[in-house]
Amino acid sequence: MSENPATPATDAPEANAPEAGAPAAAAQGSPAREAASRQPASQAADAPASRPLGATAVSAATPRRGEPMFPDGTGPAADPAGSHHERRIRSFQPRRSRVSPSQADALRRLWPTWGLDIDGLSRIDLDEFFGGLPVVLEIGFGMGEATAQMAAADPGTGILGCDVHTPGQGNLLGLAERNGLSNVRVANGDAIILLREMLAPASLAGLRVYFPDPWPKKRHHKRRLIQPEFLALATTRLAPGALVHCATDWEPYAEQMLEVLSAEPTLENLHSGYAPRPDFRPLTKFEGQGLDKGHVVHDLLFRRRDA
Repeated sequence: MSENPATPATDAPEANAPEAGAPAAAAQGSPAREAASRQPASQAADAPASRPLGATAVSAATPRRGEPMFPDGTGPAADPAGSHHERRIRSFQPRRSRVSPSQADALRRLWPTWGLDIDGLSRIDLDEFFGGLPVVLEIGFGMGEATAQMAAADPGTGILGCDVHTPGQGNLLGLAERNGLSNVRVANGDAIILLREMLAPASLAGLRVYFPDPWPKKRHHKRRLIQPEFLALATTRLAPGALVHCATDWEPYAEQMLEVLSAEPTLENLHSGYAPRPDFRPLTKFEGQGLDKGHVVHDLLFRRRDA
């Protein structure tokens, strides 16, 4: 594994990239996901050689208000962008809840090489970070089980998972290590800053947003992630042919997603409306619970136009 390859940005963001007013990244609305597919770690030649998770006792106590969870800098920062960028209406609620010993251990050991704080001060070299693999950005991965399962099923694609939920970050890193998944990286912080400041134009092979917070109250609709301003920014970071895949079990949000995605001129719908769930998206535990309650899950598949 290479060290974190974030390098100083050599140029300013494009003048036509949306700036203030774009909604921020949604934290995954469903913390539970299906268990990841397992494969022996020995099958991955470049998987890190390290002691088993939980081999050392790490305090899992939640820090007091204002205290950093990882004061020695070995894990994700509480507010990586700090005051470097303007504050906006955010579509996520940071959740630095209780971290288990195994999650904290994974964060301390794996974060320096597999983790990335979204500080907005540097440009990420995705080729170096993922060894030349095409990279898909997943915004909001919850506890990471489905992300790990998709990474195991498609080792030729890198997955950059962006979330603010510290236990989920540690859980995904632990799953990646145990399953020998060398194609997973974790970004901590605001996905808007990641897209706008830290990713190069046309650098992504795909974008995934699964079950984001629906913000059901009308006065909170402005906090929803899938908005015209967000897509106008995100599509500049997608390579031609890149796939945009969204899923939600909240009917009004699904309708908004379809309307907004259909109105984005750089995207084309691969179906006449909603799409059937593709085989590569695992059926999550959260999704199964929703289906048992009578919820209808909608998938949307759009592709970045060539021109």
